Amino acid sequence: MTNSFAEKLGQGGYGGVFKGKLHDERLVAVKLLNKSKGNGEEFMNEVASISRTSHINIVTLLGFCFEGSKRALVYEYMSNGSLEKFIYETNPMTVDNQLNCEQLYQIAIGVARGLEYLHRGCNTRIYHFDIKPHNILLDENFCPKISDFGLAKICSRDESMVSMLIARGTPGYIAPEVFSRNFGVVSHKSDVYSFGMMVMEIVGGRKNIEVEVDGTSEIYFPYWIYKRLELNEDFELRNITNENDRETMRKMVIVSLWCIQTDPSNRPTMHRVVDMLEGRTEALQIPPKPFLSSPSRSENLS
Repeated sequence: MTNSFAEKLGQGGYGGVFKGKLHDERLVAVKLLNKSKGNGEEFMNEVASISRTSHINIVTLLGFCFEGSKRALVYEYMSNGSLEKFIYETNPMTVDNQLNCEQLYQIAIGVARGLEYLHRGCNTRIYHFDIKPHNILLDENFCPKISDFGLAKICSRDESMVSMLIARGTPGYIAPEVFSRNFGVVSHKSDVYSFGMMVMEIVGGRKNIEVEVDGTSEIYFPYWIYKRLELNEDFELRNITNENDRETMRKMVIVSLWCIQTDPSNRPTMHRVVDMLEGRTEALQIPPKPFLSSPSRSENLS
């Protein structure tokens, strides 16, 4: 299928991803998991959760291998790779792959619809717990698809809270309640927080956490955004070419700030997020100023 793993598409903590082709000429991405993943719990978690899904904004699992120590997942091939290579200004590839404002907006809506489906459209609720640009894949038409369900939790339809022994996710996107119960209970609102942080990165073209900055600087970008919103100042963001773009970016900023509210009860549901993104900007209220901070990297939560 992969011609002896001839063409590598990417590498992550889990292992490598390779391009392949099925007998019917369909292109696939084969995720080969490292043997070091313990008893294969993360692998089985991904198969169990994603096999329950069928949605245009969720990547399709076509098959898997669970033979001896071999663990592999076979996904539909996404020709444009992950979202992260299109949004960060520090990435040299971004210059050549600039997405316009409308494309970024449609990507945000697509991810929101995918999350809404996971939270309330499946037979079971699925909480992803690792929403970030790296885990959003883009097809040839830049239609976004949520991928990487290794950290996902499957819950019954009537279950809204999640019990969690250890924090899961990636620093910069983890909701406060996931690393400290003092902020509230872990629920679908934890994915809402991660989505909000991701949208802020889409709008601003930079990571919320930069490895080279100290802890106090981590809050800079959301704070800067909120201050301009408060003062009704121009965001001076890239990709803005006309008044429509300006309104679209403003709407995405307001929605993202609602999503990253510290108190989970102040965050909208993903259903409400979709409504807000598709509605008129002037109908949106400015959210309260969130406590803009993130867990220390020393906690090694990734």
